[in-house]
Amino acid sequence: MRVTRRGVLGASLATSLLPRIPARAADSLIRLAHEENGPGSVRLINETVAAFEQGHPGVKVSQLYLENAAYKAKLTTMLQSDDRPDILYSWGRGTLDAQVSAGVLRDVTATVQGWREDFTPVALDAFRIGDKLWGAPFTVSGVGFYCNKALLARAGVDPAHLASFDDLLAAVARFKAAGIVPIAVGGGEKWPLHFYWAMLALRLGGKPAFDDARAGRNGGFAAPVFVEAGRMLQQLGKSGAFQPGFAGAQAPDSYGQFGDGKAAMTLMGSWVMGVQKANAANGQGLSDDAVAYVRFPLVAGGHGTSTDTFGGVNGWAVTRNAPAASLELLHALTSPHYERTMCERNVYLPAVRGMSQYLTSPVLRQVATEIDASSYHLLFLDQTLGPSLGSVVNDVSFALATGDTTPEAGAKQIEDARQAEDM
Repeated sequence: MRVTRRGVLGASLATSLLPRIPARAADSLIRLAHEENGPGSVRLINETVAAFEQGHPGVKVSQLYLENAAYKAKLTTMLQSDDRPDILYSWGRGTLDAQVSAGVLRDVTATVQGWREDFTPVALDAFRIGDKLWGAPFTVSGVGFYCNKALLARAGVDPAHLASFDDLLAAVARFKAAGIVPIAVGGGEKWPLHFYWAMLALRLGGKPAFDDARAGRNGGFAAPVFVEAGRMLQQLGKSGAFQPGFAGAQAPDSYGQFGDGKAAMTLMGSWVMGVQKANAANGQGLSDDAVAYVRFPLVAGGHGTSTDTFGGVNGWAVTRNAPAASLELLHALTSPHYERTMCERNVYLPAVRGMSQYLTSPVLRQVATEIDASSYHLLFLDQTLGPSLGSVVNDVSFALATGDTTPEAGAKQIEDARQAEDM
């Protein structure tokens, strides 16, 4: 996930003004780097750090916050410095692979052994490379359609009948006929549009299609499945599904539009329930009772299943020479106690088994249940494929939605980028 995906508008430090991470005096300082800026998450991290320091006299935790883009841009340099963070915010596979290959992370398999059974398989697998664990998760997210019940009712759209892509296209037509914007999307940031391309490809080809694409088998990302996903995304764009000016809209714009009741649906991660309220004009947005959650529709003739899910996994990794106490803080930031508190406050979806019951939001509980039953959880492609190839996926998804490329050319562009990385 990105900070911009959560869309919480607030102060962030300009990168040019950021202090260096404090130098360590022996093992008395643990340096924690992250990109969390949501009020609920920041509060929980601060509470956990304070309790940790109280229970570990003489140990202090220094937090370094960077907004998402700056965090990604500076992380590699920070990890190569003598003042590297001891614990770092991680999205799991993709960036994690590169960090492991560079030798900057600590194998935490033995450490996590004590509580690894607490985690859901979907969450833990994001930090597993081979038979080793290189971090621990604290949250998962799931992408689906969040729907304004009142606007659906006005247009005569039953959320229970949004089961197929054809149903989605029919709903778009109904919304337009009723004078309602069908879908709000922050197209200007591009990554929200890659949700459509990725989910369509997942419904068309399932896990095997992505396994083959990553390995360059059967045409890689230029395979028919990905061409067809592009065609369907382009069809959706041409149908007028998205709000006027979507190509220039930022993610918070779309959150606010949905929260203000000016769009019937938005395809977004589970964090949207919080940010649509924060970005609404009245600061309150839609109540949970006013929102229906609908999983992404199936595609006729597709090989994917309704239990294939798409989203992210976020967690923490520990650097190679971090002080021993860092491993105890890793546990504190991913423990069942942390997860239960996170759920009771409806901050994020849990990465630990049995915690979904503590979510008080019925919408979030529904999403969590869906992920718990997931047969395959595809992680955000623009993160797991790495920054270069992931950026191409975003660019192509944007061009498909705006009609600026063809499905064939778009798929070839992604495959060419994949091959270039393998050279």
